[in-house]
Amino acid sequence: MFIDMAKIYIKAGDGGDGAVSFHREKYVAAGGPDGGDGGRGGSVVFQGDSNLSTLADFRYKRKYLAPRGENGRGGRCAGKSAQDLVVRVPIGTLVKEAETGRIIADIWDGEPQVIARGGRGGWGNTHFATPTRQAPRFAKPGLPGQELEVQLELKLLADVGLVGFPNVGKSTLISVVSEAKPNIANYHFTTLTPVLGVVRRGEGLSFVMADIPGLIEGAWEGKGLGHQFLRHVERCRILVHIVDVSGSEGRDPKEDFETINRELKRFNPELSERPMLVAGNKCDLAEPGQIEEFRSFIEGLGYRFFPMIAPINEQVDPLLDAITAELSKLPPILRYEPDPVELRPLEELDRGAVTVTEEDGVFSVEAQWLLRIMRTVDFDDSESLQYFQRVLIDTGVIDALREADCGEGDTVDIYGLEFDFVD
Repeated sequence: MFIDMAKIYIKAGDGGDGAVSFHREKYVAAGGPDGGDGGRGGSVVFQGDSNLSTLADFRYKRKYLAPRGENGRGGRCAGKSAQDLVVRVPIGTLVKEAETGRIIADIWDGEPQVIARGGRGGWGNTHFATPTRQAPRFAKPGLPGQELEVQLELKLLADVGLVGFPNVGKSTLISVVSEAKPNIANYHFTTLTPVLGVVRRGEGLSFVMADIPGLIEGAWEGKGLGHQFLRHVERCRILVHIVDVSGSEGRDPKEDFETINRELKRFNPELSERPMLVAGNKCDLAEPGQIEEFRSFIEGLGYRFFPMIAPINEQVDPLLDAITAELSKLPPILRYEPDPVELRPLEELDRGAVTVTEEDGVFSVEAQWLLRIMRTVDFDDSESLQYFQRVLIDTGVIDALREADCGEGDTVDIYGLEFDFVD
């Protein structure tokens, strides 16, 4: 099954906690702190894989969690950093932040790209030793890894996109000029998914052609099958618009041409400016006058016209020669640049986000990042308490209490830890 859109949740690993430890050795008195640092959490890395052609795997697995870094240990032993989680996706996958639509990465090739960074490991108590505080009984917790919900969107990498109404001969053409083997039948919507084929034009000359399932009027707003696949046209360097010049199905070729161009423009105005060649198929079913009338119409609009009979490969080479010549003058396949706005640094994650509420004279403080710090504080140790007090001052918790009209002697509650406020 061809799946070209998926939404998944990714979370990088948290950093390991720093250790609180003291050196113990025979004949060594007061060995001092020797707690090691925590290891870095694993990052979530996306890597393009040319063997994948669909996002179907993400239909069944929607959560990707990187491992956590190891905690530090005594003897100044740092915790082991976790391995990165590598997620393989088809080449041409666009990674967006689901909530905002911000482009995070364009998986253009096999180069790994970090989407969510692992948390940095916390410092062991070795880092907090000073001449006046020689036995610190606290350490820093590891920072959390970045987490977010991402939207994956596959946009095929093709040089040439075949567009047109259903049953005009797009699949027939790509089967004749390449090794692609799409389903071909005399009814609408035979092609249900985009088909890629490599067209070789001599030594060292080749290009990728994409057969986009038939468009109909209203495709840009969800009618037919075309709306599902219009996104795959966006990367194409040149479009080949195939039209049934014979009007064998009772439609006017001119109206068909204008309708499809209108749908492309409504979906993405940039597509109307994309170079386009027009191929008139089914010439064996048309009168010479019909072909010349349509040629005059197309050339009057400034497009080049190529009549052909695709099933028997008649007059197809002039079209391929024109495509090759045009591609040599065009820039490479469109690549999307990531949005420069980055996720906040791990060191600042949620720092400063403090909520203070007052009920029955008790001021409750809510700040998720404080929970990580409180886990490493020994509240029976005076030096550890001094460290925690300095954290409350430096991170703005005390200021937030003052703004909430907390005064001298009022009770403050921080996740079950209660104390009297001293201003």
